[in-house]
Amino acid sequence: MTWYKKGVIRDGYLWGAVVAGLAFWGGLLFIFRPDLNLAWPLDRPVAFLVPAALYPVVEEIVFRGFIQEFFVKILKAAPLGPITMANLLTSLLFTAMHLLYHAPLWAAAVFIPSLLFGYFKDKYQSLTPAIFLHAYYNVGYYWLFGFPSA
Repeated sequence: MTWYKKGVIRDGYLWGAVVAGLAFWGGLLFIFRPDLNLAWPLDRPVAFLVPAALYPVVEEIVFRGFIQEFFVKILKAAPLGPITMANLLTSLLFTAMHLLYHAPLWAAAVFIPSLLFGYFKDKYQSLTPAIFLHAYYNVGYYWLFGFPSA
């Protein structure tokens, strides 16, 4: 059965993750009060689309498609409640890789979303929900904060 026939559209946890993204962006807007230029992606579409759309696809293929699946095979899924040990280890690695390009606090901020991406990958045995959620988070973040004064 394909992922979309497994009830992903009616998944309350997925919709909760969508709302959490809105709440996170709202919190960042409230705290940092950036000078927004919401039209900037029209002026710099490649600068917007690469981190907002391309990176989520590549990162999910690498981290959830290869690395998490590798850990699933060697750890035999080892559940920790709703999160598997494979997801936890993959998320730690995903967060560590973000340290190469981001300040430590911003890199650490990807840990919880990474667990969510891995959870939905495990739940639906498909990269599609993880890619969707990852792209959704990146689109919102980069649209609001990518080049706010551009």
